[in-house]
Amino acid sequence: MTAIGTSSTVAVVGTGTMGQGIAQVALVAGHPVRLYDTAPGRAGKAAGEIVRRLDRLVEKGRITADERDAARARLSPADALAELADAALVIEAILEQLPAKQELFTALEGIVAADCLLATNTSSLSVTAVAGRLRHPGRCVGMHFFNPAPLLPLVEVISGFATDEAAAALAYDTAAAWGKTPVRCTDTPGFIVNRIARPFYAEALRVYEERVADPATIDAVLRDGTGFRMGPFELTDLIGQDVNEAVTHSVWQAFFQDPKFTPSLAQRRLVESGLHGRKAGRGWFDYSEGATRPEPRTAAPCPAPASVGLHAKLPGPAAVLRELIEEAGIKVTRDRTPWESEGFLRLPGGACLALTNGYPATSNAYGKYIRFDLSLDYRAATRIALAPSAAVSEADLAEAAGLFQALGKQVSVIEDVPGMIAARTLAMIIDFAVDAAARGVAAPEDIDTAMRLGVNYPGGPMEWVERLGAQWVWDLLDSMHHQNPGGRYVPSWALRRRADLEEQVL
Repeated sequence: MTAIGTSSTVAVVGTGTMGQGIAQVALVAGHPVRLYDTAPGRAGKAAGEIVRRLDRLVEKGRITADERDAARARLSPADALAELADAALVIEAILEQLPAKQELFTALEGIVAADCLLATNTSSLSVTAVAGRLRHPGRCVGMHFFNPAPLLPLVEVISGFATDEAAAALAYDTAAAWGKTPVRCTDTPGFIVNRIARPFYAEALRVYEERVADPATIDAVLRDGTGFRMGPFELTDLIGQDVNEAVTHSVWQAFFQDPKFTPSLAQRRLVESGLHGRKAGRGWFDYSEGATRPEPRTAAPCPAPASVGLHAKLPGPAAVLRELIEEAGIKVTRDRTPWESEGFLRLPGGACLALTNGYPATSNAYGKYIRFDLSLDYRAATRIALAPSAAVSEADLAEAAGLFQALGKQVSVIEDVPGMIAARTLAMIIDFAVDAAARGVAAPEDIDTAMRLGVNYPGGPMEWVERLGAQWVWDLLDSMHHQNPGGRYVPSWALRRRADLEEQVL
């Protein structure tokens, strides 16, 4: 590993929250750090705030008082860009405006040494474009830290079109030497995380716009049913609705308005109303003092059926349900329905209970159909969504709810739509990841690492496609595409190829 030596100066331009965080990371790693901001006095104030953070680290036992004092001695604000001349690495963390970043790097190129590495912390702009006005763009690289930088381990190292391999490798090794987990990727809109994470927000918003369920219920299904730490509505409230919507719009525009990335009108209205989330006191939820969070839609307790019939085999993701049902003391008998090839559970009242396949329950020729949503781990899940067809009675629905409640799951009944909530969201994330890997955006293992560390996913999407099967994911998206033509749900060619390869191996 060849990282920038700790005797070399690291300069950070832009002293907002992210700039301060990056400076703290470099400082704790042992570098002399110089701060610069165009606003007079702001760099000095930022240095003072960083020192206060170091004091708190001493109080928590993370560093010693001597280490704090040494770090403080290495930290200095700069009054002019010219004072960054001896830096071996300059990281910019200024506002997300391309002309401003281009102007900064053009000025720096005439100040720093020829071997100084220039890094942009942009989260949404093209690294290629940022470096586009440089005489020597090969030394410009993306180093995208995640907020708060001192705590979150991921750093996306992005190679622009003209970035030298040596420059990208130096940035990667330096981030690793700082105790971070770097991943390499090419210069694509959203890089890894902000590209592949878009469906997590977009599908939730679309489900809401389709009046399938309310925000609290959608959050609960994805959080409690699939293991995400936060649901998309509470997470965007934390991020800031304005920030999240801006990234979505930027990625959509960068992909020439590809329908897969289409922003949400509902989120736009929220932003226009000034309801930006926690920082504004209200977003999808009310954060004012004394406000209570709405509860997710949850079915009342229902008696468990004494037995269920099993027709064929439940699809791979749901196969474990037979074991869970038997463990709950419910008898599983063999159902012999000659006209149906799909695996499902037959309830005592005659209704069929089947994993969502991308078609709504009402589209099944046998009217009494109830779809249940996908989970990445049915044993660990604590909530399952059910979507009944129009022909399902209250008694039928109570039997289905009682079955899952007997397995220790809360039940949320939602409107009958293609792909339900979790299945469509996970399938889209997986398809985005498989497509990105096939296009060389990043290595499959780096994609999984980025999604686990950057947005706290319960696993990596490349791992999920192995578990669920590419054919199952492709079938679900293809079904959704046929009901929602327009391009949003068209499965990628990379997913089709992966499904074909799975079939050949089997």
